[in-house]
Amino acid sequence: MTEWYDQAIVYQVYPRSFQDSNNDGIGDLRGLIDRLDYIKALGVNTIWLNPVFTSPQVDNGYDVSNYYTIDPKFGDMSTMNELIEKAHQLGLHVMMDFVLNHTSDQHPWFQDALKGPNSLFRDYYIWERTENGLPPNNWGSFFGGSVWTEHPSEPGSYYFHLFDQHMPDLNWKNPEVREAMIEVAKFWVEKGVDGLRLDAFIHIAKGTLTQNYPTQSNEPVVAEPMFANLPNVVTYLQEFINELRKINPDLFILGEGASADPNLAALYTRETGGNKLCDAIVSFRNLPKKRVPATAVQNQFKLPQREALDVANLPVSIVEWQTVLAQTTQPTLYFSNHDLPRMATVYGDEDYPLESIKTLATMLYLQKGVPIIYYGEELGLKSAELTRFSAFQDQSVAELGKKVPADQKEAVLTSLSQIHKTAARQAMPWDQSANNGFSEHEPWLRVTQKQTTVAEQETDPDSILNFYRALLKLKQKPLFATGSFQLLNSPESVIMYQRNSDQQVAVVVTNLSRQAQKVQLPEGTVGQSQLATGEWHLTGQELSLGAWSSIVFVSQHL
Repeated sequence: MTEWYDQAIVYQVYPRSFQDSNNDGIGDLRGLIDRLDYIKALGVNTIWLNPVFTSPQVDNGYDVSNYYTIDPKFGDMSTMNELIEKAHQLGLHVMMDFVLNHTSDQHPWFQDALKGPNSLFRDYYIWERTENGLPPNNWGSFFGGSVWTEHPSEPGSYYFHLFDQHMPDLNWKNPEVREAMIEVAKFWVEKGVDGLRLDAFIHIAKGTLTQNYPTQSNEPVVAEPMFANLPNVVTYLQEFINELRKINPDLFILGEGASADPNLAALYTRETGGNKLCDAIVSFRNLPKKRVPATAVQNQFKLPQREALDVANLPVSIVEWQTVLAQTTQPTLYFSNHDLPRMATVYGDEDYPLESIKTLATMLYLQKGVPIIYYGEELGLKSAELTRFSAFQDQSVAELGKKVPADQKEAVLTSLSQIHKTAARQAMPWDQSANNGFSEHEPWLRVTQKQTTVAEQETDPDSILNFYRALLKLKQKPLFATGSFQLLNSPESVIMYQRNSDQQVAVVVTNLSRQAQKVQLPEGTVGQSQLATGEWHLTGQELSLGAWSSIVFVSQHL
């Protein structure tokens, strides 16, 4: 049976950066309400909100101190209720980001757990004792350093945190924790939320806590096999989701499996005991990437290398994801999000800025799957050029900044801006007024470079914005929403595929290079041109494509 979310087109909103309604420099729910018509006009049908729960904002809302309230920075519960109601009136579904692996250390559960081993909430978190003055194992945190932090007043007693030390992991082995998190989720489902994006769910089961990960290094090591994708994740997930679907059988569950390959994504979306687990999986491995050769600055300061699309391996990746997931769900189709550099920065071609973004979007979003568009992508926004080390809100970057000579700071900041997640969270540029119409106050993330705006692109028929609108209108049609998918043979750098429904057939051809290309179209598929970018010429069944050109043909079945 087809569910509404099988045809979802998702727009990810980072609330603090979308629209500020009270001029404090931070986007909020009222601002989002004011922009719902824009989102609807884009052609999407689902909004994904990054966390808006009450939080100390150590990790921009992923450190939750109260799951039952809205952070005052974003509004209050009445505003959230209004957002859900008005979105529904426009035919938009609302999906909330749900943090289930950890809480803030300011959450009442953890504050009580700190009182001692006899606390009723002590076992809500993961604790270990040692007598040698060392952490229980050598596992490293995703945020740097050890996953263990010693209790401030209990020497030898450590709590576990995969992320920041102010974000202790919940102990999902404890049935009380599982029940508590189910109750929190039920609260939001009963409020009318249409979906939940399960943040970092692949980490809710842990391995043996006294086992070191084999390494020759004396430094903590990110030991993913010890705390990612372990068997009990499925057990916990099944219980959690089954309880929610008793309230709303149509609830959309989008799981964040950052390191999932196609087979893991299929595992997390299969039916277990007659009930489905997640409906779709977001993986950072959905597109093959290759490293761009490191610059001298990157080598000198040991900065991460930039990545680019690995076009040579793209066909195999597409076929694997489409084939493996065909028996359980469909792929999620996305380029970037709040944890990644922006799509235009990573994948765009500086010599063909408009054509490359349009062609890449055509290549990806007309495949079988659920598009997820990160706010501002429809404008071709690049990651912001941050001019201060403190702007990255990252302790490791702050420490690096102290070591960089003054004459090299600009080069290091430029390099960091191209790869760091914070640079992808800039304020949405609406118009040419002060602060681009986002706020009368300087935005929380200071951006100095000139950016293209919604107002500019609204009036330009050739803009990326208007192209996205046309593309998503096409995606809404049954042929592209639910039709079958088949990748076709084509020259390297060309991605060509066919979509079929009972009435129509489409061929999508995209040239992901600066070189002109020629392809032979399958017999009987040359129909009406629906959407085109760049230069193209058709002679019989032979299609010539210029640099970064693409075209969609749609014809009726004979």
